[in-house]
Amino acid sequence: MPIAVDIDVMLAKRKMSVGELADRIGITPANLAVLKNGRAKAVRFTTLAALCEVLECQPGDLLRWEAEESADE
Repeated sequence: MPIAVDIDVMLAKRKMSVGELADRIGITPANLAVLKNGRAKAVRFTTLAALCEVLECQPGDLLRWEAEESADE
């Protein structure tokens, strides 16, 4: 998937656990893990806003676009 999720990077910078972040933004640790590991198909803006508020960051600190490699390469 061309969208990379860097929640784990921000968690490390903030010295926060997945469980603590999940509690603070109001989702289950399992759902946060799906998002964190890049397996989510979508993310609600309310969830993204809560992540940014708790982690004191911008959406671009959590999500970034990466070009997919073509089959030719």
